[in-house]
Amino acid sequence: MPMSSDVVTLTQELIQIDTSNFGDSAETVGEAAAADYCAERLREAGWDPEIIVTSSDPRRAVVLRIPGTDPSANALLVHGHLDVVPAIASDWTHPPFGAVIDDGFIWGRGAVDMKNMDAMMLAVMRQWGRDGSRPQRDMVFAFLPDEEAGSVHGSNWLAEHRPDLFAGVTQAIGEVGGFSLTIHDDLRLYPIQTAEKGFKWMRLHASARAGHGSMIHPDNAITALSEAVTRIGRHTWPIQKTPTVQRFLDELSEAYGVDVSNVEPEVLYQRLGTLAYLVGATMQNTSNPTVLEAGYKSNVIPSEAYAQIDCRYLPGYAEELEATIRELAGELIDVEIINEGPAVEAPLDTEIFALMAGALRAEDARARAVPYMISGGTDAKAFAGLDIECYGFSPLQMPAELDYWRLFHGVDERVPIEGLEFGVRVLDRFLKEC
Repeated sequence: MPMSSDVVTLTQELIQIDTSNFGDSAETVGEAAAADYCAERLREAGWDPEIIVTSSDPRRAVVLRIPGTDPSANALLVHGHLDVVPAIASDWTHPPFGAVIDDGFIWGRGAVDMKNMDAMMLAVMRQWGRDGSRPQRDMVFAFLPDEEAGSVHGSNWLAEHRPDLFAGVTQAIGEVGGFSLTIHDDLRLYPIQTAEKGFKWMRLHASARAGHGSMIHPDNAITALSEAVTRIGRHTWPIQKTPTVQRFLDELSEAYGVDVSNVEPEVLYQRLGTLAYLVGATMQNTSNPTVLEAGYKSNVIPSEAYAQIDCRYLPGYAEELEATIRELAGELIDVEIINEGPAVEAPLDTEIFALMAGALRAEDARARAVPYMISGGTDAKAFAGLDIECYGFSPLQMPAELDYWRLFHGVDERVPIEGLEFGVRVLDRFLKEC
């Protein structure tokens, strides 16, 4: 089967496996089936992947190392996660796990995050298995579970328990980058992720004397917690531009012909529209309250109240963020870090970046690759801990009118078939030249 046809079928079949990640819950059942599917598709092409059980659920990873023709070259990791966030079917135009083809798109949860890339990885390896192609350097392909719940049972587990799998690996590609942004008729930008913010998920705890709801009660845990949450949620963080963000702003200024590199965020949003969402949260730390827990009856003042805050920080600003949150919370509030992951930033002007840019231009003469930072997190955090330089490169050409970022975790997630076929050609070309 031609690679372009194979990638469409693989994307559909992966979407049809419901890999919704509900965390450590009995509802999280599909990741093992998806891992088995990937392993079987690789075996069909003559490969012998390793299936690794990463928890007692069980969750599974699939890893395959393809030897390169130059044993002295450093290895490259190519990784993708198989899990997706849940979807409410009644909100969707097409069933979220139906993988329906309509209007030139494959519709379904995971179409862009990130079963499209998983399918491209499989299609490339299956083609190599059939025609005997081999890369110059060793390639380690990894299909991972649990990215949507913090990667505890996925990349973090592998980095801690199976670092041998990544022996000799110095660079990696994964999500999120290589997608097109149409600027005008003769220019498409393709942001390549060279950095991502770190995160600290924090739990706030307020304790006080319980009492009757009808009484005057100034010592109220909910009131104290609410005040702390409000201070944190409304805090204005200072603008800080890392080298990656400044470079992206400079590239946007040149592409649009207007200065967006040294303007206030409000002006940036006016000039860039929805594209500003790619930039805004990467110029400052953020702290967003996400969970509140308190009380059990309307007429009982509880003795305890809890909140959770999703904090994201720029490379180099972890300590500043934590100190600020504790100060804003105040002395009466206990602050606990419940999960965290480091900020990641890879070099910008490198040979591997140039190869990604060249592969894009070879398939699209209008392409210009630019580095950028994402405000979220990926499996790159775990691999960066192994001293691997991590880039987001899952190439995809999107229609000019489609807002790519709105599709992530959104309703009616979908991927254009032509863009997917473009992506697999780019990935194949890049990996052969890398």
